[in-house]
Amino acid sequence: MSESGPISSSPDVLGGTPVFCGTRVPVSTLLDFLEGGDTLDEFLQQYPTVTRQQAIAVLELAKAAVNRSTDEAAA
Repeated sequence: MSESGPISSSPDVLGGTPVFCGTRVPVSTLLDFLEGGDTLDEFLQQYPTVTRQQAIAVLELAKAAVNRSTDEAAA
């Protein structure tokens, strides 16, 4: 993924696991927090290297992916 986006992936950082750009925080950690009932604010307090804008951008990407998948299934 582009370094200008909210997610980056490099074999040199956590073996290529998708992380928030400029951090070593896996994107899946945000999803795990939300799945566990934690709030976005709780996640951001726990991982201060991730900005609110990055977290929201990742959630928007996930939303867009779900919408695309739903649209394709309906076609």
